[in-house]
Amino acid sequence: MASISHSILIIDDEPAQRQFLRAVLQKTYSVSSAASGEEAKELLSSRTFDLVVTDQRMPGISGIELIPWLKQRSPETPIIVLTAYGTIDSAVEAMKVGADDYLTKPVKNPDELRLVVAKLLEKRLLENRKDLYRDEIDAAFPKGIIAESSQMQRVLELARQVAIQPTTVLLTGESGTGKEVVARFIHRQSPRPEGAFVAVNCAALTETLLESELFGHEKGAFTGAYQAKRGRFELAHGGTLFLDEIGEISPSVQSKLLRVLQEQRFERVGGTRTISVDVRIIAATNRDLRKAIEERIFREDLFYRLSVFPIQIPPLRERRPDILPLANFFVDRIARRMGVQVKTLGKRAEDTLLRYEWPGNIRELQNAIERAMIVCPPGADQLEDLPLHGEPEAMRALEAGQLTLAEMEKSAILDVLERNSGDRKSTAKELGISLRKLQYRLKEYGITGRASDAD
Repeated sequence: MASISHSILIIDDEPAQRQFLRAVLQKTYSVSSAASGEEAKELLSSRTFDLVVTDQRMPGISGIELIPWLKQRSPETPIIVLTAYGTIDSAVEAMKVGADDYLTKPVKNPDELRLVVAKLLEKRLLENRKDLYRDEIDAAFPKGIIAESSQMQRVLELARQVAIQPTTVLLTGESGTGKEVVARFIHRQSPRPEGAFVAVNCAALTETLLESELFGHEKGAFTGAYQAKRGRFELAHGGTLFLDEIGEISPSVQSKLLRVLQEQRFERVGGTRTISVDVRIIAATNRDLRKAIEERIFREDLFYRLSVFPIQIPPLRERRPDILPLANFFVDRIARRMGVQVKTLGKRAEDTLLRYEWPGNIRELQNAIERAMIVCPPGADQLEDLPLHGEPEAMRALEAGQLTLAEMEKSAILDVLERNSGDRKSTAKELGISLRKLQYRLKEYGITGRASDAD
């Protein structure tokens, strides 16, 4: 059984040295080789490697000439240079053009080679994790989650309790309630906060793409698989894998996911080598999985594996003490990003926020604040008007007797329809009504929709 495999390219014009290096490394890594700089360029033009070992001087394109070209194409790929001269000057020359380490040629000590390779690969893995997920770490909120309401304080209490255990967590709740934010909180509170937090939106990918994204694939596994690729499970090794919208995955992927949860082992798509990982799983869904089990579209055994410790995230309308603190947080963050003067919410804006039901939850709140900031009068230091599905304009018109309830309903429906680019299914879902009822209302308004809406 293999651990996470890395790909290495050996470039050397001497067959004996090339074969020796390959024999030393291929027991642990996936190794390819090239007999010249030209051959190496051809290989590197069509795929990437996790590490390159190159001779310093070769006929044609030398290793010294190859290094800057490779670093320009793939700056994160570590390079070990082999020099037959063993002088400080040749080592300095190699390091100046981008080499990460060097060994004297011919390499006689296999352990020294293995040690240098392992060190550089570990360094690359850590740097890649930092680069890949640094921007996501606090994308939604600062490290302390805003939780003024008793409901959210209870959620955080449960999250802290489970964070110190390796237990699988299932987060449930409506779309936009902040499930990923809670997942990141659990990760930061866990014993593995320095590990990667890797998020996958299962609903955004087809079955084939999701399987490849989760488990990786080998070269040639399917059309377009021009090189091997590590999946999210491998990238999350030592950290946390967040599986968002878990209720949308196909039965085939459910079966494979169940095995990983049970054994922490899997094979890449198109591969036969078993890979072991140490990953903490947090899943999330806005679907009723028990109902999905009854409908035979979700495996019951997978559900019980995922919901060892379930946490329900309440919708924003049930945690009203959080609305204004969240809104002020978004005002501050968006104002700094846009470079505008707005510092606080005005009284009229606060009243609007507290009166609204927030069907889109925190995501809708953030979008509403951003829209309002864009149209806010220049120089204003307070945010007053927040148009929310016709609110407050329609609400004020209703209160003033200028609109009937039917007219206000029409305004709200058309606003949501426009925001969803005319997609009736999405509009009906957001409004919380049946597609049939929405179609009936639109027919009353004299609006015809796309053919796909009736599917």
